Amino acid sequence: MPSSPETTISVTRTRTPQRRPEDASLSFGKAFTDHMFLMEYEEGRGWHDPRVVPYGSLTMDPATSVLHYGQAVFDGLKAFRGADGQVRLFRAQRHAERLNRSCAALCIPEMDADLIRRSFEAIVAADHEWVPRSPGTSLYIRPTVVATEVMLGVHPAHRYTYFVICSPVGSYYKEGVKPVRILATDKYVRAVQGGLGEAKTAANYAASLSAQRDAERQGYTQVLWLDAIERRWIDEVGTMNIMLRIGDEVITPPLGGTILDGVTRNSALTLMRDWGLTVSERRIAIEEVMRAGQDGSLREMWGTGTAAVVSPVGELGYKDQRIVIGGGQTGELTQRLYDAITAIQYGRAPDPHGWTSVVEAPVAA
Repeated sequence: MPSSPETTISVTRTRTPQRRPEDASLSFGKAFTDHMFLMEYEEGRGWHDPRVVPYGSLTMDPATSVLHYGQAVFDGLKAFRGADGQVRLFRAQRHAERLNRSCAALCIPEMDADLIRRSFEAIVAADHEWVPRSPGTSLYIRPTVVATEVMLGVHPAHRYTYFVICSPVGSYYKEGVKPVRILATDKYVRAVQGGLGEAKTAANYAASLSAQRDAERQGYTQVLWLDAIERRWIDEVGTMNIMLRIGDEVITPPLGGTILDGVTRNSALTLMRDWGLTVSERRIAIEEVMRAGQDGSLREMWGTGTAAVVSPVGELGYKDQRIVIGGGQTGELTQRLYDAITAIQYGRAPDPHGWTSVVEAPVAA
């Protein structure tokens, strides 16, 4: 059974704190904080013993089931330090609920969503001073669940470990908020309906590596995935959801089993509808996109995701064609979305939808 939201989370502080890196040196996912969150599941006992402990290695038997059968899911969110000094989580509850949906897709026992959210708050509170202070920086939070039963056999495991680690990060892309070049591929596929495309699981990312490598060899930053059946309907771009503006219509592919329900995607759609824009969640073929690029009606294209927030697309390649979008510059709406979302995240703007929550520093003993 899921744990109660009233469950106590114990905290054991490290006795050997690290020296924190300077904000200017931060990249993405290279440095890790002093603490981690841990909790275990055992069939018949449920999820139990939630705790914050010093960051350390996980010990696994060579026959641990996750190493053989891939029962592993994760999520990713961020904490931001505003100019007022307050640390804010962005849409923590929605991330907790999405992690549970990923668990369900891989037959992993779900957790109490409020306890997941509290695990985010507990680890950020423990490592409050690790949240960087410079504009554009943040603390990336990576909750993960892995099957830890020691067994060889293809069936859902009976034991799992949930852990949360944190990493102070700079910008996800070295280019910063500048247009990137993407390549649409009909050679590789990412996901099919009835598969794991809508779950945030390790297998989806392993499946993307060959296509990403080939795109980089051709000078592109990311891959634009097409559907796995007809290989003509656009799906996602790299590790992000994709959006484009043709004329006065903003279009993004609908959720339907192959696309991750992106939290930033949802935030961007909500804001654009608040602004009175025409927003469609509909299928769009790569041929329609290329035609719009050639006749000039494709005004903007961008990806959305937790890591990069909004990533403008300046050039799209498909087969032997290449189109430049918006003169290769960041579009007006793309920039407006980036500015609006980050302003809410850092507490510079009102938060009408209640997306942020403040995490206080722990009281000194």
